[in-house]
Amino acid sequence: MACFVPFNSKNLDISMFVFRPTIVFVDDLLNALKQFSVCTESLGCVQSSILQSIHGNMFIWFGAWLKRSCENKDSLTASLLSMLTNLSNMAILLDHSFFDAYAGESRDGSCAAKFRRGDTVSLSTALINGGDINNVSYACLALFKSGFQRMQGVTAGVCLKCQTGPRIASLFVWKSLHYCYSWILNSDQRKAMLPYLESVSIEIKYDIFRVVYVSGDSDMNLQALYPPHQMLEPAACENKEEGQLMQSTSTV
Repeated sequence: MACFVPFNSKNLDISMFVFRPTIVFVDDLLNALKQFSVCTESLGCVQSSILQSIHGNMFIWFGAWLKRSCENKDSLTASLLSMLTNLSNMAILLDHSFFDAYAGESRDGSCAAKFRRGDTVSLSTALINGGDINNVSYACLALFKSGFQRMQGVTAGVCLKCQTGPRIASLFVWKSLHYCYSWILNSDQRKAMLPYLESVSIEIKYDIFRVVYVSGDSDMNLQALYPPHQMLEPAACENKEEGQLMQSTSTV
């Protein structure tokens, strides 16, 4: 199975939930996020995946949803946060946001970035303080367009813009970790971006991830390991005490 990130936001909303584990052995957290993925299907999630940071202590849950209104999105977010209460003893929720894809490129000519379990994915984010987010996003798009063909070993890339804050992101899928390392060592993206953004205060973060789960890969195994009454359920989670809600900050 593959996860698809279209190069535009006509039909899908993209959500990302970022977690920092608070336990040494993260298998329990990974299994809980897999359960979460299965349960989000009942809320309309059409595909999901889990990315695990190679260098840092971080997980990203990625979900794609059919387009919906802002009011419905707020309701959806509340339901998702409620479903995540049982992870509060395993991880801290650092951030959660919806994104629009506004551009992308692929080597095979397709109109979506595709990644599978085991693939290497790099993600960079830029938080803009001051200035016009649209100007910044299109400056980054120009850099993306001019640099993509020179990025040896990359199979696809997509530009994303946060729906609720002044933040943009770029996601790249690589043939191997080696190609990703080579590109990092031989390029300076911060130096390339700053001349276009002299009047803007910008905070850039970057990390490399391995895809550890894609929806559809192991749902049958999950059902065997966790009977339906043990799976995450929105109605059950809504009865949890408010004190169990996960700590949330804006760091990505």
